[in-house]
Amino acid sequence: MSTKQASFFESVQRNFDKAAMHTGLHKGLTDQIKACNAVYQMRFPVRIGNGYEVIEAYRVQHSHHRSPTKGGIRFSHHVNQDEVMALAALMTYKCAIVDVPFGGAKGGVKVSPRAYTPAQLEKITRRYTVELIRKNFIGPSIDVPAPDYGTGEREMAWILDTYQQFKGSEIDAVGCVTGKPVNQNGIRGRTEATGRGVFYGLREFCDKEKDMKKLGLEPGIAGKTMVIQGLGNVGSYTGMISQEEGDAKIIAVSEIEGTIVNEKGINIQDLLDFRKANGTIIGFPGTKELKDRKDWVGLECDILVPAALESQIHVENAHKVKAKIIGEAANGPITADAEEILLKKGVVIIPDMYLNAGGVTVSYFEWLKNLSHMIFGRMDKRFNQNKNFNIISTVEKLTGKSLTPAEKAQIAKGADEVDLVRSGLEETMVNSFDQIYETMKRKKAVNDYRTAAFVTAIGKVANDYMTLGVFP
Repeated sequence: MSTKQASFFESVQRNFDKAAMHTGLHKGLTDQIKACNAVYQMRFPVRIGNGYEVIEAYRVQHSHHRSPTKGGIRFSHHVNQDEVMALAALMTYKCAIVDVPFGGAKGGVKVSPRAYTPAQLEKITRRYTVELIRKNFIGPSIDVPAPDYGTGEREMAWILDTYQQFKGSEIDAVGCVTGKPVNQNGIRGRTEATGRGVFYGLREFCDKEKDMKKLGLEPGIAGKTMVIQGLGNVGSYTGMISQEEGDAKIIAVSEIEGTIVNEKGINIQDLLDFRKANGTIIGFPGTKELKDRKDWVGLECDILVPAALESQIHVENAHKVKAKIIGEAANGPITADAEEILLKKGVVIIPDMYLNAGGVTVSYFEWLKNLSHMIFGRMDKRFNQNKNFNIISTVEKLTGKSLTPAEKAQIAKGADEVDLVRSGLEETMVNSFDQIYETMKRKKAVNDYRTAAFVTAIGKVANDYMTLGVFP
């Protein structure tokens, strides 16, 4: 008989309560931080084929301690109010951890994208956007959506176009949504942002010599074996960047069609190309398929990266985990009950509310770009490049040695938009990890990263409320 699992929202609330007791804050204040401020549940008809379907959808604004609120829109047949509330709450804490000045929000539309044509999905997306506009639940200074599971640049472009039809006279209208195509006021580096942030976060932990020694591992991410569950946007970029920039070894990948293993390593870019050509990861050269695809959870590895949906590691399979480190690339992949089991086993969990914050961080950069009406790097790229060339010329004259044209170009290169975005994201993830790590050192009773991340986030949100005078 299966054990009743805590719901996603219950898990988030339990983790909050566990951390709140270490903050020393008044219960009234923590209750306010914990509560969802606004929940908009909607039903709307959309013409599909020769008839109509009534679509169930949500937008939750968890906290207004900062404006606007910010959070993705998820398209999935699993969407429900509990899930959207949980994701909105996590967005509040996520934004606080990485010092992005937004309140948390989230949206969800209960549809399976695979069940509809692109034209039908466009109708659904635009109709959902109209509902948000009617209730004042979207706008560059109100609530700024972004992509999430089942959505991407295409859907964000539809949202922007719909918003501009109603609010086109607003000078900052393009800032109503992030994750847009680059040629429609998006930003370079947004698509890879969450996966890149996961890499930076894992790298920061792996560089902690003392903590790695406790796990019986050498410091550094290079050579560490990694298993990735979910080969969507987040999982694929996490894998590619971890391989290319961190020299990690991906030994297994799990997707809806199955789980494949190769202890010598799987090249993620080659796997993506194979899947695009064949419609499956099964049969990728050099790999073997597990009989039960769900057995990814028990594969022996250094780092396990669940990068799909929530509640994938739960009380019934947590005991199977053999990984020493779990990097939560997805939102809420470990239930609260499962986490208790894992922590007792000595598994280190790098929590979602920090680790997958790369998406909202770069969304923030995109929002700033939209409000400033300026491409990053436009003002100073050539200035820095010319200055660097002058420095190189001076050094060559003083030393009598010359660089090749290619070497000069590489050294003198000014920063493009994507260079600045990656630099800003890396700075954010490094600083945020240091804050969480400092909380663990300062709060002796806090001995896991999720609790430390919650304590850090709650403290920042509480400070905002007290500054606003809501809780003097």
